[in-house]
Amino acid sequence: MELLSGRRTFANLIKYIKLAISFNFGEVTSVIIASIILPFLPITPIQLLVQSLLYDLGQLTLPFDNVDKEYLKEPKKWDINGLKNFMLFMGPLSSSFDMIIFAFMWFVFNIRTAATFQTIWFCYGVVSNLIGMHIIRTAKIPFVQSNANKLVYLSSIILSIIAIIVPFTSLGHFIGLVFISPIYLSIIIGVPVLYCFVALFAKKFYIKKYHEWI
Repeated sequence: MELLSGRRTFANLIKYIKLAISFNFGEVTSVIIASIILPFLPITPIQLLVQSLLYDLGQLTLPFDNVDKEYLKEPKKWDINGLKNFMLFMGPLSSSFDMIIFAFMWFVFNIRTAATFQTIWFCYGVVSNLIGMHIIRTAKIPFVQSNANKLVYLSSIILSIIAIIVPFTSLGHFIGLVFISPIYLSIIIGVPVLYCFVALFAKKFYIKKYHEWI
């Protein structure tokens, strides 16, 4: 029992690390690119801090997460190269979807106001990371072949809702967010769902190439 408990703890630790390094790498890349291209910052430092706080709270439920039985069959080793490969593979994928969001806001919705642009990306960033967490937490198909712990599901739903509500609160106004039209929910929720499907194919390719996931 203690042996399985140790393997489960290690698995959930690796999930957290891989999730953090891949999404942080992707977001930093996106901020740099957008800051060069756009006439304003895509997100302000304080907005980024609040955004990070929200999805970090979701990630804090990972220690309670379920671990696939296949993973527990044999012990795993700490592999720094595996972390590097994961970051350099999933990070750019995450960043590419940030670019899709930027393109939609600029070219489709014709958004030229910094506050509106920042608000949409603030909401999207939290929702996409919390949905992406379910892709990364298992080598299987999430929601179908592998189910997360109820706390992980619950935190993902609650924090996604909070992120969408924040712009309509005094906290949102304090950090520079503004009211946005419900029509923007189509990209705040729609693009992360699209990311899930693309990430599933990317996961298969990654596993085939590196013979591991978490």
